[in-house]
Formats: sequence, C-alpha cells, structure tokens
Amino acid sequence: MATKEQDFKERFVAVLQDLRTNGGKDPEAMFLIGSLAARLIDRTSQPSWASFKSNMTPPAYASLLSDFEKQGNQFHQDGKAKHAYAIQVLAISLIARTQTDPDVRTGEAFLDDMLGFLIAAYRKARAEDAKLN
Repeated sequence: MATKEQDFKERFVAVLQDLRTNGGKDPEAMFLIGSLAARLIDRTSQPSWASFKSNMTPPAYASLLSDFEKQGNQFHQDGKAKHAYAIQVLAISLIARTQTDPDVRTGEAFLDDMLGFLIAAYRKARAEDAKLN
C-alpha cells in the first residue's frame, strides 16, 4: 500500500509533466495560475511565490489549503476545469514545500520558477491592458 507521500509524489510528477507538455498549449489556464499566484503574494507583500510559501505560518498554510480544496471542488462542480486546475497547481506547490523526497524538492524548485514566470507574464499583461485603457 502506498503512503500518502508516495501518492503525493505521483500526483506531483503528473502535474509537472502536464505543465511541461501542455502548459504552452493553454494560455488561459496559465494566465489563471499566474493571476491567482500574483494575487496571493501581493496580499502578503512577498516578492515571490517561493517567499510566499516559505514565510507562511502553519495556520495560514492549513487555511489556504482548505480554501483551495473547497474552491477547487466548487470550480470542478461548476465545470470550470481551468480554474480548478490553477488551484490544483498552486496547492501542489504548497504541499511540495512540506515534503522531504529529494525528487519532489527538485521539482518544487522547477515549479516555483515556472510560477515566477507565470506571475511575471500576468503582471506584464495587466500593465499592457492598463496602458491601452
């Protein structure tokens, strides 16, 4: 029987593979990921997603994961698969920080870099929209 850590690692790897393979094919989903991550780090005045995660208190971590679970399930029920996917990616990134598996830790660094790119792309798009309006 697999442990919860092994189950997480399998899920984590699947999400990373999906992001690498399909991320560029779905700009809307990538925009949603960047948007949500940017809003979260802006609320806490953190400079990056990695800083946001590392500076989270245990109660804040538990609360955010609970919120992600509720909202992700609601999006799924409402047929908003891309919104649910965005939440899943961020939740997996949060959980990865708590894992000790070296492969997960390496993947976490890759995912944090990708999230940094998506946040920057979201902010750039938002700034360009503001210039047009």
